[in-house]
Amino acid sequence: MNLTEAQKAKVEDLLSQMTLEEKIGQMNLESPSIVGGFEVPFEELIEMMTDGRISQEEFQKILATSEQDFHEDDIRAGKVGAMMVNDPRKNNELQKIAVEESRLGIPLIVGFDVIHGFRSVYPIAIAEAGSFDENLFERTAKMAAKEARAYGINWTFAPMIDVARDSRWGRVSEGPGEDPYLGSCFARKKIQGLQNNQESVEDYVAACVKHYVAYGACESGRDYNTTSMSISQLHNVYLPTFKAAVEEGAATAMASFNDLNGVPCTVNEYTLRQVLKDGYGLDGFVVSDANGIKECVAHGIAEDEKDAGRQAVNAGLDMDMGTNIYSKNLEQLIKEGKVSMDTVDEAVRRILSVKVWLGLFENPYVPDEVIEQYEKALPEEHVATTLEAAKKSIVLLKNEKNILPLNRNLKISLVGTLAAEKAEVCGAWAMAFNQADCVSVLEGLQNSGADVKYYPCGGPEGAINEEEIEQACLEGDVIIAVVGETAGMSGEASSKADTTLPGEQRQLLEKLLEFRKPLVTVLMNGRPLALGWEAEHLPVIVEGWHLGIQAGNALASVLFGETNPSAKLSASFPSVTGQCPIYYNHPSTGRPGSKSKFTSRYLDAPFDALYPFGYGLSYTTYEYENLHVEEKAEELEVTVQVKNTGDREGIEIVQLYMQDVTASLVRPVKELKGFARVELKPGQEEIVVLHLAKQDMGFYNNQAEYVLEDGKFRIYAGGNSRDCLCEEVNVKF
Repeated sequence: MNLTEAQKAKVEDLLSQMTLEEKIGQMNLESPSIVGGFEVPFEELIEMMTDGRISQEEFQKILATSEQDFHEDDIRAGKVGAMMVNDPRKNNELQKIAVEESRLGIPLIVGFDVIHGFRSVYPIAIAEAGSFDENLFERTAKMAAKEARAYGINWTFAPMIDVARDSRWGRVSEGPGEDPYLGSCFARKKIQGLQNNQESVEDYVAACVKHYVAYGACESGRDYNTTSMSISQLHNVYLPTFKAAVEEGAATAMASFNDLNGVPCTVNEYTLRQVLKDGYGLDGFVVSDANGIKECVAHGIAEDEKDAGRQAVNAGLDMDMGTNIYSKNLEQLIKEGKVSMDTVDEAVRRILSVKVWLGLFENPYVPDEVIEQYEKALPEEHVATTLEAAKKSIVLLKNEKNILPLNRNLKISLVGTLAAEKAEVCGAWAMAFNQADCVSVLEGLQNSGADVKYYPCGGPEGAINEEEIEQACLEGDVIIAVVGETAGMSGEASSKADTTLPGEQRQLLEKLLEFRKPLVTVLMNGRPLALGWEAEHLPVIVEGWHLGIQAGNALASVLFGETNPSAKLSASFPSVTGQCPIYYNHPSTGRPGSKSKFTSRYLDAPFDALYPFGYGLSYTTYEYENLHVEEKAEELEVTVQVKNTGDREGIEIVQLYMQDVTASLVRPVKELKGFARVELKPGQEEIVVLHLAKQDMGFYNNQAEYVLEDGKFRIYAGGNSRDCLCEEVNVKF
């Protein structure tokens, strides 16, 4: 985010004219208050919808029938700097008050959760990251920015770039998986897509990277829980995605709920000031997560809300989401000398800088013709992009006897309640989609011309129907079972102690197997599930995630072979929940897990992942040969020969890993350091060249210093993190 000298001067001019009350107002983020018979904050209402306490239809009904206070008088008085509203005409109304009726005419910044698309919902991040397609990451973000801006939303609480290694945590669905390198690639491209298309103010928004920081390491996978780790682990694993995003120009960041080594991130001066602002160079502002400042009292680090506000603003938290603690307490804290005017001025300067950069002073409103365009229908090119993203995010986990792809002439019995649920395809934190835009699995198969008949049979909730199961198996040549999680079973506040298939879905699959018909299992889920039983007993498993509005069409394309699946897993899948957290890039141990008893293993479960990071099958096969590593002045040049040994054209994701064999700190057994998407025709072979910069071969020590150490390294290349060729090299820096 770079401001011109004229823009910087505008910020300083505004700041010089502002009263203290107006400055504090800029630090206040409000959302509509629901008044009348349903008195809860708007953000809590959103949470109730996302965790399943109310349906999306009930949510919309409440908004339509309840009286809402949009804080017009406070906006007019300059007491509100930001709003959370998902209504383009209302946003124009509120902007008009801010621009034309407040003393200084400072426009609002309008924020909203646009995690994986606005109306054109594309796959959840853990799925999209598995495409390993950086161009796609950028294009889907561009699409989301354009649609959000058309609704008057100029600030998106995205991308969510928490590294997460424990699938018990529901919010694994929102982020790019377990790997810092892939997560950093994802973060950079999302920032580019959201922010870089600045030819028109209608095409870019301010990104807000979240949740800063180490939220994905919450203990036991339980949301909002504590995190504790060494400084080296923090800098090597959980900070790199944020560093990448800020270096790419991310405009804002959101502090996470959790405490980190005993200090809540909302009031953590080390992470907010020393690392994020002074170290990485964040130019914009930091906002709390919903009610984050208030929760510092519950954490036990602040004696009351006023004390929490003091700690937060002094630590570098610039904007308060949803508590009014700054509005109520900052003026008094300044009078008492507990907060300096310089601290407040810095926060306001950052907030105004983002507003100026967004062009809000020149273009505060959304033109009627833009609003009307998106009210009519989604642009065809956006629908096409969501379909492409969904196809590229589907992972083939198992395909015994080449049951897939299916013959279109077969009679298909489609079972599972999820198969017909349009609203479930979008997953967690999809808050603006129109159900009419969604394509269920049933509709996707019908659209493809398949001979398909649907039998609900059972799903994540409720009992199975054995009569329907028998009918489905007797009438169909092949059975497609869609099983998994509802959207509300993953995402925020959806941690699970048991990550096996919920409800009676395993019993459903057992019953289907009894009829000895070809069985294709399609998963629809937001987290890596514990699939030990399924991997042992089911012949075909397709990881279909929550793929967005085009899920049904994408899955049909893969099931019938029009699309050859190419995605890989961005997170490891356990056999049983008790293996969590499980991740490929774990530190080396003195007694690596093996069949021998006195090693790092379980008595009752495998010690490694069922399906590791980077894993994914295809309708063709690939062979790797002739790995060669050549050391050059500034890099290692890695070449490997990859051949398509099957009879179909396909795309293989070639992955480059590294191990620092001997170092001053224990290092991971493997670390992803590069990848390439390679398209190969049947029988075609290609020498793939990957580059590993020497600068990227180091690590952070426990003094947060980045070090490069001479020594032995193992370089790996392969189709997943487990099955790789290896060559050892000695490197000097």
